[in-house]
Amino acid sequence: MTAQRVAVWWLDVSTVAETAWPALAARLGEDERARAQRFHFDHDRLCYVAAHALGRGALAAWTGIASHAWAFAADAFGKPEVAAPAWRGRLRLNLSHTRGVAAAALCEEHDVGVDVEWLERRPVEDGLAQRFFAPAECAQLAALPPAARHHAFLDFWTLKEAYVKAIGKGLAQPLDSFAFTLDPLAIAFDDRLSDDPSRWLFRRLRPTPSHVLALALRHPDPASVAVETRAMSAEELLAYP
Repeated sequence: MTAQRVAVWWLDVSTVAETAWPALAARLGEDERARAQRFHFDHDRLCYVAAHALGRGALAAWTGIASHAWAFAADAFGKPEVAAPAWRGRLRLNLSHTRGVAAAALCEEHDVGVDVEWLERRPVEDGLAQRFFAPAECAQLAALPPAARHHAFLDFWTLKEAYVKAIGKGLAQPLDSFAFTLDPLAIAFDDRLSDDPSRWLFRRLRPTPSHVLALALRHPDPASVAVETRAMSAEELLAYP
C-alpha cells in the first residue's frame, strides 16, 4: 500500500561526474533551470540541480511517469506541491540541499518534510539556540560537553526544519513552539499548537559522514509506515525515464 511508505533519497554531489551535470539539468523544468542559473556560487547551483533532478527521479520511480513530465505549484506559504500529471493519489514531495548533498522525500497523501545540513559548517553562535529553540531543547544542549553541541544543534535544527516544512508553514511557524528530544527521538507541542505527537514519524539519518538528514511525516499510524532510504548515484538517477 503506497500510502504506508515514504521514500527518502539523497545524492552526494561530490560523486557526480562533470559530464553528468547537463543530463541532470535537462530533467528540470524551464523555470527550475532559470532559477539554477541565478545562484552566484557553482556549488549552490549544482546542489539545487541535484535536488530537483533527485525529486523528479523519485517521482518517475514511484509512478513510472517520466521525470520531465512533472509540474509543480506553490501553496499559500510558498511550499512547492506536485501539480501534474494526475496520479491515483496525492503525491507529496519535499526537497532539501546543502553543501555537498541533495535530498528528497516522497510519499502519497501525507504531509512530509526533509532537511539536510552540512556538519562541517561554521559552528553557530552560542546565543542562536536561545533565540530560536524551545527552553527544553536549550537545556539539552547546555547539558552536553561543548565538543558535542555543534552536531546536536544541527540535529535539532534539521528536525525542526523538517517539521515546519511538512506542515507547510516554514519559518512562519515559531521554532520555540515545539520541542524535540534526541534520545529518545520525540516531539512535544506547547499550547499554541493543536498538534498530536502520536501522529508524527521522525527519523535522523547520516547520508554521509559530513551530513545530517531529518525526516518528518504526519501519519495516522506512524508505526505502520515503511521508511525506504536510498543513496543514489547520478548514473542510477539518469537510468529512470
